[in-house]
Amino acid sequence: MRIFISIKLPPKILIKVKEIQDSLPEFSGKKTEIKNLHLTLKFLGEISQEKLEEVRAKLREVDFPKFEVELKELGFFDNPNNGIIWINLSNCENIQKEIDNILEDLFDKERRFMGHITIARVKDFRNNKNLLDILKKINVPNLFFIVDKFYLVESKLNKDGPEYNVIEEYNLK
Repeated sequence: MRIFISIKLPPKILIKVKEIQDSLPEFSGKKTEIKNLHLTLKFLGEISQEKLEEVRAKLREVDFPKFEVELKELGFFDNPNNGIIWINLSNCENIQKEIDNILEDLFDKERRFMGHITIARVKDFRNNKNLLDILKKINVPNLFFIVDKFYLVESKLNKDGPEYNVIEEYNLK
């Protein structure tokens, strides 16, 4: 099973993210479907059913308060050919560290974590050179919401894209 731990976005935030996606210039690639928008706190990869049960039990031990996050800025991760357009989601570092610590005997800790939502994947970046300049001009309104739970999710890769199924949800205090 291909597994990750995530934060979902509330409907009012999803509407605003869709507006930002709609303001993107044309590019070769694909926008993330609204139903698939999330912040990944930790990607666990392919794991067995036995390990999944260990993860579920450990995540039930997470003792963390509700917290506020902010969508702040648009950015771009790139490599020579492809890239990811993202929106920064601030204030997720502490919950991510808590989850890393709870799972440290099962998985390596994250080396680099930057809270972000992938809103689009760009193919053949060489043909989209002016895209970065245009992205810098797109305004992301400061949007806030309270995170009161996180999710353990299975990702199934299909020819039409990923399908995400929640395995378990965990409430924050």
